[in-house]
Amino acid sequence: MEPVTLDFLTIQLQLAEQLHAGRNRMFEPQELPGPYGRVVVALDHLLQAIQCEAVVGGVWAVWRHGYAGRVTRDIDIVLPADKVDEFLRAAQVSGFQVLTVPPGRWPKLVHRETTVDVDILPEGQRPGTPAKPAPTTIPHPTRLGALGTALTYVRLPGLIELTLAAGRSQDLADVIKLIQANPDQLSAIREHLTEVHADYAAQFDRLVQSARDEDGEAL
Repeated sequence: MEPVTLDFLTIQLQLAEQLHAGRNRMFEPQELPGPYGRVVVALDHLLQAIQCEAVVGGVWAVWRHGYAGRVTRDIDIVLPADKVDEFLRAAQVSGFQVLTVPPGRWPKLVHRETTVDVDILPEGQRPGTPAKPAPTTIPHPTRLGALGTALTYVRLPGLIELTLAAGRSQDLADVIKLIQANPDQLSAIREHLTEVHADYAAQFDRLVQSARDEDGEAL
């Protein structure tokens, strides 16, 4: 994690201002401001070269789906299991450095020009924590909304699925904010979660109630 310095905070505030100003026009990952948009375009070139689908998940997807207060310095992408090794090989000769990670950790890259990190979420891997692994694994990107070889944001029901699977306290807080930002999509989200795993649907119901209590009004 980057140290919290004055320069770091200044950059984060500038980013937050850019994101706020472009909220109604930054509909695709390629339209993210500054280095983040450039990294997405670089990732698109890699995906095109190996003919691979992928989606942007994580905090940027949380931001795109309505939690405007969430900002990150990383980009998370979901890749098909059979394309991860080829993607990493191509990345090493296309402006990225593949970082060394401990055994059992998922791949991580850094874009050399911008120093933006890229975290790989491989299809078939199990999210969660060591104490509480998720009951499901990461689905193929096409099940999350991938279209062709240009990055898109994961669809909201899939984002809720991945966020619940991660299971950390911040992830659950993100789900509450997404519920509050998307009250008209709750039925579709719950239907999706019920098809994936009953535990997710039950947890979602509890978080909907928490969101209502926090808002003080019905969703």
